[in-house]
Amino acid sequence: MNLRHTLLTLLAALGLVCAGVLADAGPAAAAALPNTVVPAPVSEVSNGSTFTLTSTATLTSDDTGVGGYLAGILRASTGYALPLTVGAAGPGSIALELTGAPASVGPEGYQLTSTATGVVIQAQQPAGLFHGVQTLLQLLPPAVMSTTTQPGPWTVPGGTVLDYPRFAYRGAMLDVARHFFTVAQVEHYIDELALYKVNYLHLHLSDDQGWRIAVNSWPNLATYGGSTEVGGGQGGFYTQADYSAIVAYAASRYMTVVPEIDMPGHTNAALASYAQLNCNGVAPALYTGTNVGFSSLCTSLPLTYTFVDQVVGELAALTPGPYLHIGGDEASSTPVSDYTSFVDQAQQIVAAHGKSVVGWHDITKASLLPSAVAQFWGTTTTDSNVANAAASGTKVIMSPANKAYLDMKYTRKTKLGQTWAGLIEVNTAYGWDPGNYLTGVTGSSVMGVEGPLWTETIVTSADIDTMAFPRLPALAELGWSPWSTHNVTDFDQRLGAQGPRWKTMGIAYYHSTQVSWPAGS
Repeated sequence: MNLRHTLLTLLAALGLVCAGVLADAGPAAAAALPNTVVPAPVSEVSNGSTFTLTSTATLTSDDTGVGGYLAGILRASTGYALPLTVGAAGPGSIALELTGAPASVGPEGYQLTSTATGVVIQAQQPAGLFHGVQTLLQLLPPAVMSTTTQPGPWTVPGGTVLDYPRFAYRGAMLDVARHFFTVAQVEHYIDELALYKVNYLHLHLSDDQGWRIAVNSWPNLATYGGSTEVGGGQGGFYTQADYSAIVAYAASRYMTVVPEIDMPGHTNAALASYAQLNCNGVAPALYTGTNVGFSSLCTSLPLTYTFVDQVVGELAALTPGPYLHIGGDEASSTPVSDYTSFVDQAQQIVAAHGKSVVGWHDITKASLLPSAVAQFWGTTTTDSNVANAAASGTKVIMSPANKAYLDMKYTRKTKLGQTWAGLIEVNTAYGWDPGNYLTGVTGSSVMGVEGPLWTETIVTSADIDTMAFPRLPALAELGWSPWSTHNVTDFDQRLGAQGPRWKTMGIAYYHSTQVSWPAGS
């Protein structure tokens, strides 16, 4: 690397590049890189050069997984051999290094430096290298995401990017209970989420319309409770091996799975599977509609807590991540005193199995354990229960339904989705600050942001794409980028640059009129 590269790298590490310290080095030093990267990096500066990946290029990586991931994408689209040396990163056209990154990048951040002679991504942990690779792929031409050989040329603008996340939790939820999605479909969504540095996948595994995870101690939950879905389709469920495969695939994309078993409401599939879980001992019929709030576990029944313990125990044993979600929303058929007593016991059961409980913000009606996390889904900017819980130390994931719910329609004319929380166009999804949105829940109380995708009207992977893109990248930027970079005009420009990538990848995204999409995308 030349002297200028070394100087840029050093100053970026000190946080001086974006402060304009290199102003005397000429206009190129202060110029920005092309406005294409989502989420917006912490800082970026051009050095005026261009790197071109050629057929003789090589890759080196300190991490097998990240190196192999990048090699797989580049080989498919360029047709180049791109030999990969793993375990001792060094001279190479593209080098992924677990040394040399500034301390400020933390476990998920990275520094990317591109010059005329090559690209170096440096990080402290493999997750940081992986996120840096996503930025590199966005700096390359959109055709790099093709699964078939394309003509190129394969150019990367020269410069230095210093980047790390604002929030530790940047999530997306997929409801596989209302409509079932196969392992392959979930893995496909994981790949799409990873493009935008999402690091948590929340799976909504049970609801009134279906139970989607095999539980050995209660087998009818899956075989009977999982046999239908909204509209009366055949449903489906994951074997424990299937679930473990999803968890492992997510981990390969540096994503942690948060499984949800919704309770005490949203439980008709479980109640239909076992008559003895009902207070009256009579199993209700399976349900294929979309109403909510009518079902409840029998909170006074000792067997209920045996059920919760065994289900949670099996799921916890399959889940390496720290969190297990107990739902807790819309339990309008459960008296408040019974509800709070149930949450008190359920969170203790989760803790006994070594996990931290997450629940929809309704759980803040109860007295929560110090490790508990509340997920806010309301449509207002005030909630006294959540604010009081936050004041007592409860962390909060922000998912306001009128901003972050990916199943809401974009406009009245949108074919898919619902409207109960409002219409959410792209700029509405982008136009709020998770760190300063809910009164009394700011600063360290905010653990992050999540975009839930409920599937009452969502049936296919193309449906998922249409509702998640382009709003999911907007939420991902709120979770990753510093608030100082927040600018809707700038964001819409960068979002428009994603269109050709999505077309190349076959992502059936919604062409929002708020964004200027390049011709042909």
